[in-house]
Amino acid sequence: MSDVIVVVEDDESIRAMLRYYFTSVGYAVRDYDSGEALLSAEAGREAPTLYLLDVMLPGMDGVELLGRLRGDPATQDAPVIFLTARTAEMDRVAGLEAGADDYVVKPFGIMELQARVKAVLRRTGRSAGEVLRAGEVELDAAAHQVRRAGSPVELTNKEFDLLRLLLRSRGRVLTRDEILQAVWDYDFTGETRTVDMHVKALRQKLGEDLIETVRGVGYKLP
Repeated sequence: MSDVIVVVEDDESIRAMLRYYFTSVGYAVRDYDSGEALLSAEAGREAPTLYLLDVMLPGMDGVELLGRLRGDPATQDAPVIFLTARTAEMDRVAGLEAGADDYVVKPFGIMELQARVKAVLRRTGRSAGEVLRAGEVELDAAAHQVRRAGSPVELTNKEFDLLRLLLRSRGRVLTRDEILQAVWDYDFTGETRTVDMHVKALRQKLGEDLIETVRGVGYKLP
């Protein structure tokens, strides 16, 4: 599964440029022209690797949108870089104090932006090189390897993606439909047995107590 960058930018030309460039260097890109469009389309999906948010958006501005993301347990830790034409020091300070991880002033060079993205991902550990842990279980995304008590455990690609989703969302209950959308990337309504089968496989390989069933809702890692 590729690292995902979500772009929120009302200028179509900038959005298209960012989409083209980051796709060409190996990211999956989802882009929106407003904060409202983002919140509607991304509801229930796994948080992306990073958000690129324009500050001056129509309707909900970037600062308000960032507040919404930081207030949601599913997205509260996702890195955010603001993109804006504002250059005043107080504007930059306000953006960072609102919870942004970095602040890039327009017009920007695409190579500079990519360098900023890489730097933020290194600092936050949200790039493909992240290592996630729960008890004796450790997931190394860069090596695409899972270990239990230090010993490698063989998982299928979907089992790996499901485990990574649960680890990234630790403490939050994920519904079966949310898991289907995030891991299989399509609406598989009514066929949630697929999720149950993969959870059962993870429990068999990693321990029965690893994943908690929340009756009538879904699953979580406590």
